[in-house]
Amino acid sequence: MSLLPTYPLTQIVQARPFIKWAGGKSRLLAQYKPFLPTDFERYHEPFLGGGALFFYLAPQLQAQEKRAYLSDLNPELVNVYRCVRDEVEGLIEQLAVHKELHGETHYYEVRSRLQTEPIARAARFIYLNKTCYNGLYRENSRGLFNVPMGRYKDPKICVPDLLRAASSALQIADISERPFLTVLDHAKNADDFVYFDPPYHPLSETSKFTAYSRDRFTAEQQTALKNAISQLATRQVKVLASNSDCPFIRELYEGFEIKTINAARSINSKASKRGKITEVLVIA
Repeated sequence: MSLLPTYPLTQIVQARPFIKWAGGKSRLLAQYKPFLPTDFERYHEPFLGGGALFFYLAPQLQAQEKRAYLSDLNPELVNVYRCVRDEVEGLIEQLAVHKELHGETHYYEVRSRLQTEPIARAARFIYLNKTCYNGLYRENSRGLFNVPMGRYKDPKICVPDLLRAASSALQIADISERPFLTVLDHAKNADDFVYFDPPYHPLSETSKFTAYSRDRFTAEQQTALKNAISQLATRQVKVLASNSDCPFIRELYEGFEIKTINAARSINSKASKRGKITEVLVIA
């Protein structure tokens, strides 16, 4: 891991998600705040996504010399976070090239061409994320990104200060590609705080999209997650989990403390189906 860059403190405090992510939590943090523990030493986030809660907690974690353990199953996402942490200046240089060349021809050329070098892979990921339709992460059955180009007047393809602030925050983080259940090997006691933000259980049979991987996060996996939370609770690990507000989830977590929060559905092919919904927070 590289040494901590010497960026101004204001950039560290203002670190925030540098990619768009379906179900990102930036707008919900004010509602999460009352339920966040303060007395822990290690922070774990097994479904990393946009990392909004990590970036919110980063100034506190850094000031108190605490560690963060971030993970996800998506290898491209994990590579992006590692490159932002360790190779941010090289990443900024490549994103600047994408910004200069951006257009429909360049977008579809980049989308169709896989990269093997880590920084080029990360730059491709961020470029597509910032310019594709609605920031939607979707892969086909072969694992290829297949979202069409969005229609943006000035997409934020390369924002150096944002990336440098994120890099500074990520210096305290171990970043791994691994299944969520491996958190059981790392979170041991009351010094650990785990935040689970899994792919949400669908509200209906027609809403089974997941931005997490090519495979849908099944009811069986939701049950495995609940069992993991129960096991962590017996160790006195502090746990916060978010999910959809539906009968299956409320029944699954019966006996846990459940809080209802207000959210907004922003990704739907029909504008009329976007709007306010409720979600749940499970506290253990």
